[in-house]
Amino acid sequence: MPAAPDFPPAPDRVAPRRALISLSDKAGLEDVVRALDAAGVELVSTGGTRAAIAALGLPVRDVADLTGFPEMMDGRVKTLHPVVHGGLLGVRDAPAHAQAMTDHGVGPIDIVWIDLYPFESTVASGGGFEAAVENIDIGGPAMIRSGAKNHGYVAVCVDRASAEAVAQAASQGGTTLDQRKRLAAAAFARTAAYDAAVSGWFAGQVEDAAPARKSIAGALAQTLRYGENPHQAGAFYRTSETRPGVANARQLQGKELGYNNIADADAAYELVAEFEAPACVIVKHANPCGVAVGNDLSEAYARALECDPVSAFGGVVAVNRPLTEADARLITDIFTEVVIAPGADEAAQAVFAAKKNLRLLLTDGLPDPLAAGQVFRSVAGGFLVQSRDTARITAADLKIVTRRQPTPTEIQDMLFAFVVAKHVKSNAIVYAKDGQTAGIGAGQMNRKDSARIAAIRAREAGEAKGLAHSLAQGSACASEAFFPFADGLLEAAAAGATAVIQPGGSMRDAEVIAAADEAGLTMAFTGVRVFRH
Repeated sequence: MPAAPDFPPAPDRVAPRRALISLSDKAGLEDVVRALDAAGVELVSTGGTRAAIAALGLPVRDVADLTGFPEMMDGRVKTLHPVVHGGLLGVRDAPAHAQAMTDHGVGPIDIVWIDLYPFESTVASGGGFEAAVENIDIGGPAMIRSGAKNHGYVAVCVDRASAEAVAQAASQGGTTLDQRKRLAAAAFARTAAYDAAVSGWFAGQVEDAAPARKSIAGALAQTLRYGENPHQAGAFYRTSETRPGVANARQLQGKELGYNNIADADAAYELVAEFEAPACVIVKHANPCGVAVGNDLSEAYARALECDPVSAFGGVVAVNRPLTEADARLITDIFTEVVIAPGADEAAQAVFAAKKNLRLLLTDGLPDPLAAGQVFRSVAGGFLVQSRDTARITAADLKIVTRRQPTPTEIQDMLFAFVVAKHVKSNAIVYAKDGQTAGIGAGQMNRKDSARIAAIRAREAGEAKGLAHSLAQGSACASEAFFPFADGLLEAAAAGATAVIQPGGSMRDAEVIAAADEAGLTMAFTGVRVFRH
């Protein structure tokens, strides 16, 4: 490890004399280079960026004039040269560095503005392997890191806003040490994110599901007022993933999204995308409290609300079709925090606009429930990574283990209930009938209690409709994991369920099957567990 040299303190202010600029995206270039030129800063550039500056009528040197070497190897080698990196890394006030710069004709570079080759967008747009490899920048990250390391003298810009701020500072006497430190921090974060994108993509190319090192990168989308609670700081970052959802949604109105809003909207949208028919999901505290399909969204919303109207107050609503005025009027009948949808017509938007605090999020499509991907969770000292749960159960996957065979209607109810259970926190029990949840029990420490809570919700929902029986009467009961004992299944039977769907695999499966037969239930095993912790 190199010993820390005894360098003199960095100056508070540096008046820049030379800037090296190399950009893939040249938006904003003209304003910045004109300001730098007016401040007396020499412009040095490469390739297309140099040509763009010259076309503005401004003096600009080719980096080859500094290095004495032409750009070569299809542009792979142009800035990897001691004159460039010496100009960035040299400590101006250190006698040995200053002498080396003089001896070897290395001039200082005070500003570097580089945005890197567009690797992320190349991959996101479906570029092939060779295109992705050619868009892995080498010289750019090297220059950014060199300049950021020597932030005592060099201002490093990795985006347009930073370059504009540095150009303004140059016109006002120079950059400050505090500004250069902040720019360096942003620069190292950018190269780290870039390398994370490259390493993550390359791991996928060699099908390495668990590489020895794993990096996660994101760009700040917004600083949140707080996290889960007011005493916790919070922020929202976007990754390079283009999956439709809350991260890529357009917010048309309402207050800024909070930490819990974002988490709930994501949970709701991922579930509603599971259904092909018009569907509505209402989520409260990360769990669905009502799910239904219908002939249209208005019917689906009304049926979803029936399951648990008390919990739905202040919840998040997700739908899988563009919203109409009629849909909007129904949804705004009660207080709703967030509505997320793949579109809304102007009349619907006008209805929502009357509810100033409601956040309306619109996306460009629905997430694909079957698309591969990864999900992450932090733990003390590390993080967990797993593939996204893409389990999809069909009627052909069901193994009927009871004497009584299910009716076609019971099969449909079982499949619907199991889809919902996949998105409910474990332990999870879901009662459903005719494409509508009747009761949901979530997050309990034992399955029997989840069954009881779901039964209570179903009974209350029936009473709210003026029925003499529970909404779970004649329903299908889904359990996201096996019943370890028969008690949970018997709770479902007592609630009125006639069909049960569960993964199976318990040591006491025979006991549970016997209890189902005795109760006159039909039961299917899926062979697939869908825990959600």
